[in-house]
Amino acid sequence: MLNIDKIYEAQERIKGVVVDTPFSVAPYLSEISGCDVYLKKENLQITGAFKIRGAYNKIASLNDEQRACGVVAASAGNHAQGVALSASKFGIKAVIVMPDSTPLTKVNGVKYFGAEVILAGANYDEAYAHAINYAKEHSLTFVHPFEDEDVIAGQGTVGLEILDKCQELDAVVVPVGGGGLIAGISTAVKSINPNIEVIGVSALGAPAFKNSFNAKKAIDSTKVRTIADGIAVRDTSEVTLKYAIKNVDKIISVDDEEIASAILYLLEKQKLVVEGAGAVGVAALLHHELEHLKGKKVAVVLSGGNMDVTLLSVIIEKGLLKSGRKMKVTVTLIDKPGSLMRFTEILRDLNANIVHIAYDRTSISLDYGDANVTVHMETKGKEHQDEIRSALKVEGYLRG
Repeated sequence: MLNIDKIYEAQERIKGVVVDTPFSVAPYLSEISGCDVYLKKENLQITGAFKIRGAYNKIASLNDEQRACGVVAASAGNHAQGVALSASKFGIKAVIVMPDSTPLTKVNGVKYFGAEVILAGANYDEAYAHAINYAKEHSLTFVHPFEDEDVIAGQGTVGLEILDKCQELDAVVVPVGGGGLIAGISTAVKSINPNIEVIGVSALGAPAFKNSFNAKKAIDSTKVRTIADGIAVRDTSEVTLKYAIKNVDKIISVDDEEIASAILYLLEKQKLVVEGAGAVGVAALLHHELEHLKGKKVAVVLSGGNMDVTLLSVIIEKGLLKSGRKMKVTVTLIDKPGSLMRFTEILRDLNANIVHIAYDRTSISLDYGDANVTVHMETKGKEHQDEIRSALKVEGYLRG
C-alpha cells in the first residue's frame, strides 16, 4: 500500500536526478481568480514534465537482476522520456513502444536519451498491448505510466515539494488523466495536512476518471478527444482510483477552448510554455470553475510543457478566439468597384486589424453580381467584437 513513508523514500531516491522545480506566486492569475495562486512549474522539469519522478523511482526500486534485463514502456509522450532518461542513468536497456503516428520530434526526443523505439499500433492502447507482450517475450520489466505504486510514490514527491515551500495552503489543484499524479500528490498532502483540499481537473473530452470518481467505481470511456493529449486516457485504473476516492475532494472538467485560452494566458502573462494537460488547472481558475476558493491560498500544478510545435499555432488560435482577441466575419457584397473598400474602411474606423481576407464570387449559393468576403481580424476583447457586429448590422452587412 502506498503511504507517506514510501513517498519520502522516493524523494530520497530521486535527489540529484529530478529537479525541485520552481514554486512561485502568480500575481496576474491571483488578481483574476481572487485567490492567492502559486504555480508548481513541472514544465521546467529536466524532461519537461513530472513523469521522470515516477519512472526514476520505479527503476531505482528494481533489484539488480531486474535492472540487468532492462525495462519497457508504452507512451507517446512524457512517460517515454522519463523512462528513457531514468534507464540511461542506470546504464540499462530501455525499449519504448510508441504509436505509428507519433511525431518525429517525440521519437527523436526518446532516442536522445538512448532508448530503443518501436513504432506499433494506431493508438496508445494498441502500443500498450504490444509493449506488454514484448515485455513477456523478452523478460523485461514493464514500467506502467500510472498503475504502479512505485510510480505513484514518485509522482507524490511533487506534493512534498509544494508543502516544503508553503505549508499554509488551502487547496492544491492537479491535472487528472490516468490518475497517477493526483493519487501521489493527494496521498502526500492529506497525510501531512488533511485540511488541504485536493481538486482534480480533467479534460471534458476525456471523462473516464471523473465519471469513475463520482460513481466510486471504474468506468471506461468509449472514446477520447482533447487537445490535452497528456491526460487523454480512455480507461480508468482501479489502483489510482482507489487513492483518489480516499484522498481527493472533487474533480471538475474544462473544455478544449478553455484549455487553449489557459495555454495562451500562461505564455503571455507567465512567460511559460505549458502543454494542454499542464494547463487545465489554470483553465479552471480562469473560467471560474473554482469560485469557492476565492480569498484562499491555492497551489496549481503545471504538470508539463512538452508542446508539439506543429499544434502550437492551432492552440494559440483557439485561445485567441476564446479570449476575444480574434474574430471572423463573412459578409455578402455587391461585386463592384468600391464595395470592398467601403467595408474595410468601416473596420478601420472601428480599430479592427485585418490579418487575412478572402474574396469569393463563384460560390453557387451567391446571386449573380454578389461576392462573399471573409475577414479575419485582431480585436481587443468581447466588447470590441460586439461593437464591430453592431456597426456592421447598422450598415446592413450583418442581419439578426
